Amino acid sequence: MEILEQIVNTLSVYIWDRGIPVGEYEIPWVVVALLGTGVFLTVRLGFLQLRKLGHGFAVTSGRYDDPSEPGDVSHFQALTTALSATVGIGNIAGVALAIHWGGPGALFWMWVTAAVGMATKFSEVTLAQHYRQVDLDADPHKWEGSVSGGPMYYIERGLGPKWKPLAVFFALMLGTTAFLTGNAIQANTVADTLNTTFGFPVWATGIITASIVATVIIGGISRIGRVTGILAPVMAAIYATGALVIIVLNIDQLFPTLGLIFREAFNPTAGVAGTGIGVFMLTMIWGVKRGLFSNEAGQGSAPIAHAAAKTDEPVSEGVVALVEPFIDTIVICTMTGLVIIMTGVWNDRVPTEIDLTGGDLSYVTYEIEGGHHSIDDPAQIVLQDGRYVETAVGSARIAWHEGTLEPVYTDAEHTELFTGTVYPMEDRAVHADGTEYTSLHAAAAESGAPLTMLAFQKGLPGNFGRFIVVLSVFLFAISTAIAWSYYGDRCANYLFGTRAVLPYKFAFVAMHFVGAVLSLSVAWTLGDLFLGIVILPNLLALILLSPKVVELTKSYFQRKPWIENREVHKRLRQEGRVGKPWG
Repeated sequence: MEILEQIVNTLSVYIWDRGIPVGEYEIPWVVVALLGTGVFLTVRLGFLQLRKLGHGFAVTSGRYDDPSEPGDVSHFQALTTALSATVGIGNIAGVALAIHWGGPGALFWMWVTAAVGMATKFSEVTLAQHYRQVDLDADPHKWEGSVSGGPMYYIERGLGPKWKPLAVFFALMLGTTAFLTGNAIQANTVADTLNTTFGFPVWATGIITASIVATVIIGGISRIGRVTGILAPVMAAIYATGALVIIVLNIDQLFPTLGLIFREAFNPTAGVAGTGIGVFMLTMIWGVKRGLFSNEAGQGSAPIAHAAAKTDEPVSEGVVALVEPFIDTIVICTMTGLVIIMTGVWNDRVPTEIDLTGGDLSYVTYEIEGGHHSIDDPAQIVLQDGRYVETAVGSARIAWHEGTLEPVYTDAEHTELFTGTVYPMEDRAVHADGTEYTSLHAAAAESGAPLTMLAFQKGLPGNFGRFIVVLSVFLFAISTAIAWSYYGDRCANYLFGTRAVLPYKFAFVAMHFVGAVLSLSVAWTLGDLFLGIVILPNLLALILLSPKVVELTKSYFQRKPWIENREVHKRLRQEGRVGKPWG
């Protein structure tokens, strides 16, 4: 197991951390590829995401829906299925991580990434619709679905049969990623949150969430679309309402906060973990990374859901996909970021037990500018009255969530300062009087989901904020697993045919329970590794097929087929044959 973990961690470093050197930092190759493709497609399409966003909302509303067109779900249900996968833990924890590492300015770079990501999402969804496989003779109500689409189809059909090995590789990687990142890790997050907050047994959480997921996904994309059509708006509304209340209660801080975000985006002066004075690249990198991974533009998963939409116009679903990064990043991530910054918790320190064996513990070097550099465990660190004896630049410091700790105490009440030596390699601290400690205490910075929870707790009275975040984690994780099950079974269908779909679903549910009850440190890294690998063939296909995207786009907006669809939809509404898009 240790050998596997070492191999996975090494490969993950090369995929997610190594890249183009810029000063002291490296822009990861995956980030360069994702952002570069987004900029290329933005220019190639003439900034379509800005010009046609309104049309995307109009198509999403259902006013142009024609149920007689091929597909399994409406435009709205396809969008909510994709949003159920993208709006999730990343919106709660990802934004907090970006601000923790890159400071408030990271939020600006998340906006920039979402803007170019909209062009990427439009392109991959348009191609997924154009090259999808439709079984016109199939029972429209069959649980397997009548439509299959996604990068594996437009790689093979768009680039030609000689590219099929790359399509097969993509399907294998994404199908495996669905088991881990989109399923087991989501279950683990819910189980861990409920266990930490309420002491609820992880096995009981696993049974409950696995049962919910099974009930939905066994019914196929039609049932998934109906459930996500209700669940996605509800969960987004609960979370957004809580955030809006906090923003309104702190409305006097809105403009100063926006000013801080823009100033720190280009001239960062403060950051809890990584940002020192002028460390512009770190702020930008963290904003770009979390923005890209939040809206999943270029990842190749969302096109699988959008390919199932009822339409014979690929671009009509492409413009619906424009709405997705807008809602996910521009709206929901912005709300999270504003709450964290406006409540002041982004650089707050809270009393924390520093477990010397804990996963959040690290060691960094002292830098006058305020930046920090992680280091391997030093031999020892000496403190006098809670403060470091060695004060030279480059000397070792104890850190929690990569934020340095000082002063350090021996008790939770912070009344007894620690004097003695910390031995990082031995996971212990020895006081001057000979007393040994396996944990110390200090005011430490929070990060990830706990930071967002802290912001909601501070911004709302009582325990409302805490419960909103816990409920959101529960709903977001379940909806993500539901959507990813469809991504995975479409990969299984592409590789092995319809006979593989049901076994895949059963295996997916089983893996959900396993994820809830086991520690998944390797699974987290393994899932990210597969995700990093699977992105690259999709981006290559998007660049090579960009002329086809441009051709389809020009044709669509010249012909304006939505005008005829609007008249059809009006007639069907009058006849009572169609209802609301989420009905």
